[in-house]
Amino acid sequence: MKLPKTVLMYPMTLVSQAAQVVMRFQQNIAELVIKGDATLETLFPPRDEKPNWATFDEDLDDASAPVPALRAEGRFALYSPPQGPATEAPEAPNARLPKGHTKKPATKSAVPAPPVADELDYETLTLAQLRARLNTLDVDELEALLAYEEATRARAPFQTLLANRITRATAK
Repeated sequence: MKLPKTVLMYPMTLVSQAAQVVMRFQQNIAELVIKGDATLETLFPPRDEKPNWATFDEDLDDASAPVPALRAEGRFALYSPPQGPATEAPEAPNARLPKGHTKKPATKSAVPAPPVADELDYETLTLAQLRARLNTLDVDELEALLAYEEATRARAPFQTLLANRITRATAK
């Protein structure tokens, strides 16, 4: 009578025992790694050097000491507000623009901001904030923003976002 129940339980028993053996093996390996690290630490003690790029609040002896500016580069720069005046940015070779638009070289001359840029406070918008506001703009305002972006900062993600929105708006 117990044989059918026992036979049905054998696969589960084998699987759980195999998992137990694997977990024990992993624990033994982890213990060996910890012992190896401790041994290497005694043979080669770690140097307590302070990297030149690291600054901590307790290292600053004066509250008015200048704090280094945050980097506005890399992938997170698109989601943080600009940290200074509009500067000339490198041209992106693969930015897609709608038909009829050509890339204009960025100039350092003062370009007047279109009314929609002033209304949106365009200079302080991040890419995500601009994306959220694009649905409320018509094609003429989008083209004005694209021309303004090309003439001032020429940021490829912003240009691509505006160009794609113009394409979608004209296709409707």
